[in-house]
Amino acid sequence: MQLKCVAIDDEPLALELIKNYVSRFPSLTLVQTFEDAISGAEYLRNNQIDLLFVDINMPDITGIDLVRSLESKPMVIFTTAYKNFAFEGFELEAIDYLLKPIDIKRFGKAIEKAADYYRYKNATNGDGEGDSLYVYSEYKMVKINLKDIEYIESMEDYIKIHLQFDKTILTLMPLKKVLEKLPGDRFQRIHRSYIVPVGKILSIQNRKLKLPAVELPISDSYADFARRWMKLR
Repeated sequence: MQLKCVAIDDEPLALELIKNYVSRFPSLTLVQTFEDAISGAEYLRNNQIDLLFVDINMPDITGIDLVRSLESKPMVIFTTAYKNFAFEGFELEAIDYLLKPIDIKRFGKAIEKAADYYRYKNATNGDGEGDSLYVYSEYKMVKINLKDIEYIESMEDYIKIHLQFDKTILTLMPLKKVLEKLPGDRFQRIHRSYIVPVGKILSIQNRKLKLPAVELPISDSYADFARRWMKLR
């Protein structure tokens, strides 16, 4: 696996640091760097890359606006000197944010995330197969092992993914969209508010579905699934 990268930052020293760090990772190839965000954006519109390092605060255009303007978006790692990130970056689903001055170990973790996500996207081709799910939460891409999911709950515009050991992940995504990302033979919607892992169902009785950690209602729209499940038992 070889990831083609571009770095955009109006600070020459910051670009030199990115060049230095990228050279330490055999899986990365830095194809271009830009101190001018406008020129960088133009290059990205005409060339396909895998990973973009881009500063948030630049004089001519912000990194967030630059990424938003791209019709075809690569994986993005934002770099910034500020701890408080603009909320608008949430919608862009960045792989990670790196706080300047960037530490090499922290840089390495961000590259691991990018490499994992690249393999995930190319292995699944977006068809919802595989052993993991990626969602955007707390300003970064989060990897979730499917086996750890207890159930998924809709909360209006957000969903809450309930995991083992009472851990939860909140992400801005409709329930329908996350269902499309999951393998259909392993996860089932049972209500307008719930998706459950089929393999963890303990029992179904009186329109109630019992899981190891919770009991959930089954709506009329999904009663056929309940009947099919009980026939197989």
